[in-house]
Amino acid sequence: MPPSSGRPLPAREPVVGATVQYVIDTLKMRIVAGEYGHDERLPSERQMAQDLSVARNTVREALDLLESRGMIRRRAGSGSFVTWDPAGASAALAPVAAETGPLHLQVMRGILEPEMVRLAIINMPPREIEDLAVTLSRMEAVQTEAADFVRLEEEFHRQIARGTGNPLLVACYNLVIDARRQSFRAAMYRRHLTPNRIAAYQRGYNALFNAIAARDIEEATEFMKLTLIEDQKLLMQDD
Repeated sequence: MPPSSGRPLPAREPVVGATVQYVIDTLKMRIVAGEYGHDERLPSERQMAQDLSVARNTVREALDLLESRGMIRRRAGSGSFVTWDPAGASAALAPVAAETGPLHLQVMRGILEPEMVRLAIINMPPREIEDLAVTLSRMEAVQTEAADFVRLEEEFHRQIARGTGNPLLVACYNLVIDARRQSFRAAMYRRHLTPNRIAAYQRGYNALFNAIAARDIEEATEFMKLTLIEDQKLLMQDD
């Protein structure tokens, strides 16, 4: 046994399963996206378990870990409340996301997104397609607010990821969304996401939804590829 240095070892977070990590990542993304605001009460454990199609004890374990990371506070008899404050959070939640540049992000999206939509078309049940339609309707109601459109766009993609039925893919894509929130992309959207461009994206997402609802893999994957090309063009304009 090696000699002790006399200094305490750094605490390690417990290793969590893929389903618990999926719940953690999903709740983190919703909190950061503003779906649950600062000091807002989260849905009940039962509601979240139903929403995410997991067991209540899985939700409870995820909430315990989110509390240990300072994102929520649990009040006995009252529920869980958001403590994460966007005004004081300039870095991404995942350290690797903060280190991800535009090219790295585009490469990863090119690997994940076409395959993600293909698997979703194969596996997504009708109820989840109906939920996707609700998000699309909310996207189509946006006229000028770029931040609102981006938040709904992220939720649309998260629903597609969940539709694959693969918790590991969901966790990977949540990390992609985290990386997409980096300053270079936020600045890009402030400059380029005009009302006309929002309208163009809305037409495109409507076509993507129709392809998913029709189980048309070729049409849907082609849309994902074209979206990547459009984002690449915007990044090149910013160089």
